Amino acid sequence: MDTNEYAQLFLTESREHITAVNQALLELERGANRPEASGAVDSIFRAVHTIKGMAGAMGYTGVAELSHALETVFDRVRRHELPIGGVLMETLFRAADVLEQRVEAAVRDGDASAPEGLMASLRSLAESHPEGDTGTWPTAAQDSASWPVAGQDTAGWPIPGDTSSWPVSSDTASWQIPGNTAGWQIPGNTAGWQIPGNTASWQIPAAEPGRLVRVRLAPNTPLRGVRAFLVVQAAGKLGEVASTQPSIDELQAEHFGDTFTFRLVSDADPATIERAIRSAGDVAEVSVESGSSSQSARGDDAAGVGTARRRSERTRHVRIDVRRLDTLMNLIGELVTVRGRLTRIAAELRDESLEEPVGQATRLITELRDEITASRLVPVSNVFDRFPRVVRDAARAAGKSVELEIEGKDIELDRSMLDEIGDSMVHLLRNAVDHGIEKPDVRRAAGKSETGRIALQAVRDRSAIVIKVIDDGAGIDRDRVLERAKRDGLVDSQKSDLTEDELLRLLARPGFSTADRVTELSGRGVGVDAVYTRVRGLGGAMDIRSSPGSGTTVMIRLPVTLAIVRALLARVADETYAIPVAHVSETIELEPALVRTVKGREVLLLRDDVVPLLRLRSLVGLPAYERHSAIELEQAVVIDLGDRRAGLVIDELTAQEEIVVKPYDAAREGLPFFGGATLLDDGRPSLIVDVSSLL
Repeated sequence: MDTNEYAQLFLTESREHITAVNQALLELERGANRPEASGAVDSIFRAVHTIKGMAGAMGYTGVAELSHALETVFDRVRRHELPIGGVLMETLFRAADVLEQRVEAAVRDGDASAPEGLMASLRSLAESHPEGDTGTWPTAAQDSASWPVAGQDTAGWPIPGDTSSWPVSSDTASWQIPGNTAGWQIPGNTAGWQIPGNTASWQIPAAEPGRLVRVRLAPNTPLRGVRAFLVVQAAGKLGEVASTQPSIDELQAEHFGDTFTFRLVSDADPATIERAIRSAGDVAEVSVESGSSSQSARGDDAAGVGTARRRSERTRHVRIDVRRLDTLMNLIGELVTVRGRLTRIAAELRDESLEEPVGQATRLITELRDEITASRLVPVSNVFDRFPRVVRDAARAAGKSVELEIEGKDIELDRSMLDEIGDSMVHLLRNAVDHGIEKPDVRRAAGKSETGRIALQAVRDRSAIVIKVIDDGAGIDRDRVLERAKRDGLVDSQKSDLTEDELLRLLARPGFSTADRVTELSGRGVGVDAVYTRVRGLGGAMDIRSSPGSGTTVMIRLPVTLAIVRALLARVADETYAIPVAHVSETIELEPALVRTVKGREVLLLRDDVVPLLRLRSLVGLPAYERHSAIELEQAVVIDLGDRRAGLVIDELTAQEEIVVKPYDAAREGLPFFGGATLLDDGRPSLIVDVSSLL
């Protein structure tokens, strides 16, 4: 079997582990002397060790070698043999970046070694002596050819009299026992051995923890090493795999038959452990130690399985290619269109025998749509978790001290939309660091903390997701923006101030920048422009609020999913347009008494509010509306986006439907008021109004 089958799984798993490594490195850098630092080191060690094992199983030697070098360094860190400091942290951050690049390149282009300079730095860290006098102790990197070997006379071995200062690890979980001791030899003459006088610090390893799990793979399993590793990894998601027999390296090298064992420290019951292991595939038999005896877990009829399942049932996850979810969404979209057509035909026929099956089909299609839509939603943490590292690197490049706070990581968004918005968020965060947060001395002079604060927030607002990037920096220099806009001929030379909308539109112009020079972070005028274009392309909206000396807030509003939305169908002359309900606050009949003209613009008197009016006929280039009777009135749809509102005047509202959003490629120099297209249940096409372009 070709290992390409496992390449995507390797890539996905490795990305998750590298994200965990970066998060733990940030924790380690912030609190090297705190108790939680040891937990961060252990997390990094486990993640790097897992990547090494997977890379070895896949044959990615370069990734495995880099992972092994990192693993060796972290082993010394957790044994307190290497002090946590600037040089070490910079090397580790660089190594994490290179590891991510090597993983991506191995899957895309084939395996390659890490840069020799980095490998040399890691080897230097791995081979350096621990602090203090180590005398003549042989280290792992030294040539062990001269060490005394089994069978020689050990009478002359120099044993120190006091071992109280020996560095003994209190954590025996990382001890490794050789898999084959058959060839060990006991020295023939031990008469001269000396026992240290002080054994107070000797530590005896505890009995090996965890349940014993025995796994037998199916006969003729292809890539047995890969399959065995996937089994161990699946079990590791339920707890900690304390040891394997044979070792992980031997498993990956396929130096075993069809059977191997490992110890699993987990609170999961045997049935849950069995299901997790069998999910790796090609598993013929599993036995899990339960209490003081081993219980065979070969099927659902095994003793205690039913009870155990009721006692501890875990959610099972299956990795699915996003393209399959896209196909499912397209199919359910077509079903929604057919459902509308079927409902309309049934209503026209008025056949009672059709009412029940049509109603049932409608309900089932709705439930299926909801389930498929939910299956595409993932927490924003999948992307947000990599931003602390982005902010850290940007702050160091700019010579600033910045802390990032993330809120709402559990908010869910469509997978494809989350992928699309990731790069845009990077632009906003880097802009906040470079343009927003001041240098430490400037902040200190202004009475602020030397460390700037950036908050990244995600909140749900009706059927939309709102993402905010808030900084406590100096705010946007409006005078400087206005001066640059006048110099470029973008605004009238007599203009003295900019509204929030005008400010956003200027900052979002391609190539517009107030930076005096191009830096690594900004100055090319593509940051806000790229974000604004991307957000509009996703059917969302962007807003900026800034206060001098207090900071800037950039707000992005996105629909949870782009595939299916509920919309009002509005008729204008012989054309029908769809207006997303998410942006509609109310609809009213446009009586003449409610319409006024203020400074040459029509407005709507809506209770205690004055709302600007926009006529859809005028926007799309149709002739003005003609009333055929005194009682015939136009209608207005009051749309809102954040704190902005307007009344959109139409001829008539015809229906409210769920519509399937199709990509819309507008003609060059075409109208910018539409963000998509759909097919109505009668087969006619309809354009979807982009509310953000109107407000």
